Amino acid sequence: IRPLNAEEQFQLTECRVFLCSQLFLASMALVFFAKAFGGAYMKSSITQIERRFDIPSSLIGVIDGSFEMGNLLVIAFVSYFGAKLHRPRLIAIGCVIMATGSYLIALPHFLQGPYKYETSVSHSISVNSSESALPCHSNHSLSEDETPDVETRTACEKAAGSSLWIYVFLGNMLRGIGETPIMPLGVSYLDDFSREENTPFYLACIHTVGILGPMFGFMLGSYLAKIYVDIGSVDLDGVTINYKDSRWVGAWWLGFIVTGTIIMLSSIPFWFLPKSLPKQGEEESQSKSTELATVAEQGNFLPEENQDHEEKEKPVTFQELAKDFVPSLRRLFKNTIFTLMILTYLVSVNGFIGMITFKPKFLEQVYGQSASKAIFLIGILNLPAVALGIITGGFVLKRFKLGVIGAARVAFAASVGSLCLLSIQVFISCDNAEVAGLTLPMTQSLYFFMDTQVSYNQQTLLSQCNMGCSCSMKHWDPVCAYNGMTYASPCLAGCQTSTGTGREMVFHNCTCVGEMKSPAMNMSAVLGQCPRKTDCDRIFKIYMALSVTGSFISACGGTPGYIVMLRSIQPDLKALALGMQTLIVRTLGGIPPPIYFGALIDRTCLKWGTKQCGGRGACRLYDANIQYNTIQYKYHFFMTLLCAIKIRYNTDYVCKFKGVIWKNLS
Repeated sequence: IRPLNAEEQFQLTECRVFLCSQLFLASMALVFFAKAFGGAYMKSSITQIERRFDIPSSLIGVIDGSFEMGNLLVIAFVSYFGAKLHRPRLIAIGCVIMATGSYLIALPHFLQGPYKYETSVSHSISVNSSESALPCHSNHSLSEDETPDVETRTACEKAAGSSLWIYVFLGNMLRGIGETPIMPLGVSYLDDFSREENTPFYLACIHTVGILGPMFGFMLGSYLAKIYVDIGSVDLDGVTINYKDSRWVGAWWLGFIVTGTIIMLSSIPFWFLPKSLPKQGEEESQSKSTELATVAEQGNFLPEENQDHEEKEKPVTFQELAKDFVPSLRRLFKNTIFTLMILTYLVSVNGFIGMITFKPKFLEQVYGQSASKAIFLIGILNLPAVALGIITGGFVLKRFKLGVIGAARVAFAASVGSLCLLSIQVFISCDNAEVAGLTLPMTQSLYFFMDTQVSYNQQTLLSQCNMGCSCSMKHWDPVCAYNGMTYASPCLAGCQTSTGTGREMVFHNCTCVGEMKSPAMNMSAVLGQCPRKTDCDRIFKIYMALSVTGSFISACGGTPGYIVMLRSIQPDLKALALGMQTLIVRTLGGIPPPIYFGALIDRTCLKWGTKQCGGRGACRLYDANIQYNTIQYKYHFFMTLLCAIKIRYNTDYVCKFKGVIWKNLS
């Protein structure tokens, strides 16, 4: 076998470089899909986890924010020191850590006993019995409402595994730690070997494939939300609630096993990639001036010190890297464009994270949709619109060959357009669900005086029609009467007898039913809440149309915004800049929003559930009007502030560009 000549060796090297670059692009797309798949499934499971562990929205916000807490622990060091090490292998290690975190989140399901939802009557009576339960007992005692002593409650909580949500918290934090190297190291590695004009298109393709992850994640969450949490270990015929009930818990744990496995598989290609790749086009011509158009524009916005830092790469020690860390940070934050971009991302993420975390609950409470349907619609409508918007933004930059200023203007226009649509959504909502004693009065005599009021006082659940039953006001076991009114429990509806078992149970002679609005011919009720009015379905369709359109317009500014970021910093600070951007945005824009959004949502709760061991559990019913205003107006505020900041950095770019032209002319 003859040795290869110089030309053949060059062609072989060129072929290897091409294959490695294509493998990296495919691997990055796969890992973006996998991490987004896991992240979206976590968001879609928030409501299920809240109900399974009987915790308030503020605490579920802390659990959701633990992902960003994990990022906070390591992002600065991974971004800076990781840029000097083997970046693909660091990404592979991160994927393994993410998969471990997903498995840890699913672990509590195997450590807990079967899920026991709260109910006010026994549903496991013989089928042959004609009158299987007596909801209203005249000799019933209110002792159920008394709080058990501390010792009894502690023993019960230990047996029920009430504190096992800590595993979910720690697992989500591990997911955040593992996700850290993917964005800063992966994007900087891509930008280092790709042509300047190809980078926007590559980023758009990777992010578009990544958007498929959330779509499939929400679809998986929607599917599993319909499957009972203890599937395979309990008799489903004995379960009296369905997936539309606010006490229902889906098979949330199964999805984390699936997402963890996919993330683990996505790490495999990165173990075989080289530490670095040559720049595309360098092997053909290193002296061509055609590449200088974009580079020259980028240079106009970089400080002149950039030329002093262009030195040949040489081995450096850890001590030298650490010594240069603080000066590098100082150089980075002296860049005003970078600082304004950080503020832009901070404001937008603050509103977006709070909104997307609780949007399934928002759709469920305000528009009467089931948790499964709400999750499905987000995955099948909103997320594809975001994917199309991202690829459209990248295509516009490439098609019209827009530079930094053009990218900034596209991002600004997208923000203004999405803000206009969001302003319209503020006025589109449904009325509260009609629940006697909470959103409407119990009796007809008070109806005309309290028709538009809600009550946060549980005493309003009692009336003359159910006073003789001595009902517990803590239980949430809703029934729907034939007059279209929902009651908190069969006892509070004044029901005297019942027939049937399980989900087919029907309650009869409900004394409170006949006192509402106009007396009903049929004074019976069935299990579950009553459906919303037909007008609410029409309003919901209008809301979703505006929401999908707004998602598309907002996403069109995503890729241009990234290009503004990349072209505004020195090449040797690129990885550090992306890492610091992730650190700051996730610290101030990722951790606080789920917590304070959740705390604000908790303040709108009308009926709290009761834990198995006593004490307040998860919320069962919210004041939808206040919750709608809480989420929409806060998001509206953040979007308005975002537009103001984008006006500032857009103006700064124009002024700086004119200054460069004047300097060159003089």
